This record gives sequence, C-alpha cells and structure tokens, in this order.
Amino acid sequence: MLSIVQVRAAPITNNNDPAFGRNGQVQIVASIAAPDPSGVAVVDGRLFLTFPKHDGDHTGPVLAEWKDGRLIPFPSAAFSASSDGAPQSHLISPHGLTTDTQGNLWVIDDGKVKGQPIPAGGAKVVGINPATGQIIANVPLTNALLPQSHMNDLRVDLTHGAKGMAYVTDSSFDGHPALVVLDLATGQQRRVLENTVSVLPDAGYQTVLDGRVLHYDPAHPTFPAGGADGITLSVDSGRVYYAPLASRRLYSLPTDKLADFNVSSAQLASLVVDEGEKGAADGLATDAWNRIYTTAADHDAVFRRNPDGTFDLIASDPRFVWPDGIFADQHAVYVVLGQWSRLPRLHNGVDMRKAPFLVARIPITAPPAH
Repeated sequence: MLSIVQVRAAPITNNNDPAFGRNGQVQIVASIAAPDPSGVAVVDGRLFLTFPKHDGDHTGPVLAEWKDGRLIPFPSAAFSASSDGAPQSHLISPHGLTTDTQGNLWVIDDGKVKGQPIPAGGAKVVGINPATGQIIANVPLTNALLPQSHMNDLRVDLTHGAKGMAYVTDSSFDGHPALVVLDLATGQQRRVLENTVSVLPDAGYQTVLDGRVLHYDPAHPTFPAGGADGITLSVDSGRVYYAPLASRRLYSLPTDKLADFNVSSAQLASLVVDEGEKGAADGLATDAWNRIYTTAADHDAVFRRNPDGTFDLIASDPRFVWPDGIFADQHAVYVVLGQWSRLPRLHNGVDMRKAPFLVARIPITAPPAH
C-alpha cells in the first residue's frame, strides 16, 4: 500500500519551530511488521532490504525484496532465510546494501548474531545479479576482520581492480573502527585509518533524540554511536566519502590511493579531506548529479549536500525516527526508518521500537541548469 503526504515547506510565521513538522514530499513505500530493516537499494523499481541480526536474532529473511506488500527472501530462501550450511554459504546478518554502476546488488554481511562470535566465513562481501538472482561474488573477510568488528556499510568501485574494489566501514563493537579495502578479484584486503580522527567518534558528541538530550558515552550508551559508518562514492567513483556515526563531520579520500595497497595507512591519513559539517548522519548516498544525501536523526530529516558544499533540507517528518539506510537514483531517495535509537540496550532492556517499520521515498529532480 502506498500512502502519500505532500506538504509545502513550512514558512516562518510565528514563534514555533517549523523544522520538526512535515516538509517536502514523503511517500511510504513499505510498512513492515517485523523484522526491523536496515539497508536499502532499488533496482528497476524493485525494492530490496536487509534485516541484520547483530542487535537481536529473528526468524525472518535477512535479505528480501518487498513485493506486493510481502517480504520475499532474495535471491532464495536457502541463501537469505536459512541458518543451515557453512557460514559462507548463506547470509547471516547483512547490514549495508548498495548497487554498482552496472546495476548489481552488493551487500556487506557482518556475520554477527547477537550473543554469538563471528564464525569464520560469516563476514563477507556478496554480489548478486538482481535480474537472475545469481551470486556473482562471495568474498570472505579474513585478516581485515577483528573479533568485535561491525562491518556496517559498503560501496563498490568498478574503476579499480580486475573485478572492482569494495570499501567497507567497520564501525566496531569495541572501539576499533576503520575502513576496510577489499579487492574483489583476489580477496586481498586490509584495514586502514584505524585510530585516526576521520574514523573515530567525536568525544564530546551530543544529539537530541525523542526529546532527550544525549551525550556520547561508550561505557553507558544511550543511542547508536560509534566510528566509521556512512559511506558513498562520487558519481565517477573518483572519491569516497565517509563519516563516523557519532560525528557531524564528512571526510573524503581519492579512490586511486585507497585502492592502492602500496599506499600506507599513514599516507592515506595525510590525504583525508575534512569536507566540513554534514549533520548527524547514519547513511550516505549519492545521486546521478553528484549530490550527497545524508540522514539526520536529530532533525527527523534527510539533507542534501550539493557539489558546491551547500546543503538543502529535502524532507522532514515525525515518522523519520532514526533514518538509517539510504539510497538515491535519478528519481527519488529511499530511506529506512529503523528506530535503532529505541533498541532495548539503549533503554534499560526495554524495546521502545513501535511497529510497523517504514521505508520512505522522497522524489527528487535534476538540479536547475546554470
């Protein structure tokens, strides 16, 4: 069922703050009773979602297509809705989801089920042809993986490497975030930028969620926080943009250096560009005109960063409770409203999430010609 709320941007007419009302055009394209989705991608009008298990096991599919109001395991029940077989033979807990420039789906499986260690072969990068369901890549993370890694999101760059390079954000469950670089042809992989500012949370980070003023405290977490999380590529794949979760800064690197295993992590750190503030973002996405979309949980909103560095608010809505995964194409931005700020571990063991879990679509148009 498709519900549409279309409102004009609220003008400043009184002593109320219009920012937290409904602004922009928001369409709810999926309403899911359970489980709670995270990653999102759209190919030829088909909506794909991931359902990770690192914050709680569930019996539903972990990768599915939303079709006719139902979740259909994709590419098969055996691969995305089963725990049978070797860990590398099926998806365990996929989080980030994206497409490459050829329209293939890519997923990062962090391999983590709550309360269990990551099994060998469980953490992996998987590529799928959405038209046929064929698995085109299944590359395990090995020496780039730590016992408490949280492989969060990814982008795939087809301009480097024989079969492309995957860039993965490891948010880390124990304070060791990094970027992971993976050669999809050879399996060669490494961690970079660990313990550098561009992947670490800001010590004094503060946010406001559900009317609560919250501070970053890794010993007593009260909201989702951590290191390197959102990631996206420029349209030409020449630059990767990324950000820690508990930070308002946006950083970037040239992919020709990131993809080169001969360039040391220290050299990469010297090449990082601080692109300035981008708001309190989880997911990042790039559209066909090189504009970057950022989720903004503390504004119940989605922002857009234009190529000149300016920002627009493209939509805000009270239903945007912790906007998480985000995906952009030529027609719209899709965002998962994951409610991750309401997890039991953040509320003294009480699950504050309220079903249904929603996926929103925000129409976009090309920028005006100059």
